Amino acid sequence: MFFGKVIGTIWATRKEESLHSFKLQFVQPLDAKQKPVGSPIVAVDTVGAGPGEIVFYITAREAVIPLPVEMAPVDASIVGIVDRIDLQKA
Repeated sequence: MFFGKVIGTIWATRKEESLHSFKLQFVQPLDAKQKPVGSPIVAVDTVGAGPGEIVFYITAREAVIPLPVEMAPVDASIVGIVDRIDLQKA
């Protein structure tokens, strides 16, 4: 799982049938200190996150797991909304 921040919602006039009930979100990957890392990605929102929220997302083959189908054209899925991050110095 990775941290990310929802930076926008994608409005699709056409979508793969298995994704009709899900929003597509732009997510900026973050490190543990909530600093941007890399380029934004598109993720299927399975938890109802909104712009500005910090989320957990999964990628690759596992991104289909939260969906109600076995196969879908998905590279990333949002699977949780982060309430708080506590870091301890090592």
